[in-house]
Amino acid sequence: MKLAYQVNDKPKFGQVLIFALQQLLAILAATIAVPAIIGNDMSPSAALFGAGVGTLIYLLFTRFKSPVFLGSSFAFLGSMFAAFAGGVSMSLGYLGLVLGAAFAGLVYVVLAIIVKFAGVDWINKLMPAVVIGPTVAIIGLSLAGNAVGDLFKGKVGYLDEEGNFISTANIYVCLVCGLITLFVTMICSVYGKKMMKMIPFIIGIVAGYAIAAIFTIVGLSQGEVAFQIIDFTAFSSMQWVPDFTFIKAFFGGAYNYGEVGSMGAYIVKILMAYVPVAFVVFAEHIADHKNLSAIIEKDLLKEPGLHNTLLGDGVGSMVGAFFGGCPNTTYGESIGCVAISGNASVITIFVTAIMAIVASFVAPFVTFLATIPNCVMGGVCVALYGFIAVSGLKMIQKSDLEDNRNLFTVSVILIAGIGGLVLKFGNIEITKVACALILGIITNIVLKGGSKNKEE
Repeated sequence: MKLAYQVNDKPKFGQVLIFALQQLLAILAATIAVPAIIGNDMSPSAALFGAGVGTLIYLLFTRFKSPVFLGSSFAFLGSMFAAFAGGVSMSLGYLGLVLGAAFAGLVYVVLAIIVKFAGVDWINKLMPAVVIGPTVAIIGLSLAGNAVGDLFKGKVGYLDEEGNFISTANIYVCLVCGLITLFVTMICSVYGKKMMKMIPFIIGIVAGYAIAAIFTIVGLSQGEVAFQIIDFTAFSSMQWVPDFTFIKAFFGGAYNYGEVGSMGAYIVKILMAYVPVAFVVFAEHIADHKNLSAIIEKDLLKEPGLHNTLLGDGVGSMVGAFFGGCPNTTYGESIGCVAISGNASVITIFVTAIMAIVASFVAPFVTFLATIPNCVMGGVCVALYGFIAVSGLKMIQKSDLEDNRNLFTVSVILIAGIGGLVLKFGNIEITKVACALILGIITNIVLKGGSKNKEE
């Protein structure tokens, strides 16, 4: 696709602020969702601060050549739960978050050193377009269920006995808000002129939020919970200062080892929970950068180099978790935003990172963003995740699918990913994306020596 702004382009200051806000909206829901899922009083605003700092570090290591935002990684959810498991004290659990991110980051550093000396040609051979294309598609398709599920949810509800949030809003009322968001976004992107065409997500979210607000006001005035979508009560309990992870870890009180027994045993536990997942996320890191490379038409694995993107991601995760508790990763939502808006200006990502840091201290702003209903964000994510999936499928276009070797490779990746092939080893979970990629690599290697057969 033709980009309106290339990586090194510098839009006007006012435009950059609007573009950055759009990026922030695109990544916000997932970034603050991770601490909300983990619980244990984790601070969403601290996670937002950590994501902003982590992104700045990533940009420095990549010499401002890779336009993507780093947000809280869902791949480490099991690892983060493990930090608090076994009856440990809250302060020790937070220390586990910091140590775990450090271990995961060190894996990236080691991999970066290996790549620095070994180069990236072996990666391109191991993961050609016929492997990486369907894997990128799976990244988008694997999130499809989340987007569609959110279309039927509001922000008003309750927690069931298992701690799951149950929305009380009528599902069709939520669906109307989500679809309005989606269609406004699409219409602005396709038919919009100039700025309107470049900020379709902001316009779509504002439209969806406005409709949701109208439904909610009507519901409150009539005492009808089915129409209440936005939880305005969130403004009564705003957090003005981020509750940083390192403060809870080092100044939160005495450590209680619970069932662990000793600090040494606890550190080993954290090591085993985080390190294997880091190798899994490494595969997704490559897929994300291959996808972004196709969008901006520059091979990021060669310039600034995979070793630099790994260092930026690894060190960014360490520092981000030090403040916010969550290891960071490159966000598909951010990449999708670049693709749809046509704005690959890295200055936009830089300002987004600054905006995330500043916003974490502006309680009304963070609270407002947090009140954006699931159904509205679901409408946006239908477009975002769809673009990720399609961009992956476009990578396959140059592959000869008349060759059964390529056909089988693409087939097993798509079916394994869409079918939800997941492997679990205790607290370690190999995601469907990673399983699909690994299976695809093995398939490609096994069939690589096979003969071409167009008749079968």
